[in-house]
Amino acid sequence: MFGFQGGESADTVARKKGYMKDAQEKWRFLTNYDLSSIKTEGQLRSMVKTRASISEVQAKRDVEAWMQGKQF
Repeated sequence: MFGFQGGESADTVARKKGYMKDAQEKWRFLTNYDLSSIKTEGQLRSMVKTRASISEVQAKRDVEAWMQGKQF
């Protein structure tokens, strides 16, 4: 999701870096390492749920709202 796979265009790398920064602004507890290891929306949702101590339903709502309009 946020991680770089090699061979990606400069635009893709810039977009992912922007998404990483945006995610860290929304969820201050996410580290660069956390984000680089997240591969799926479910992993992001799980981390947000655990670290923010919120319900699965709320984490799903928050992550889906944050992801709206983003292209991973």
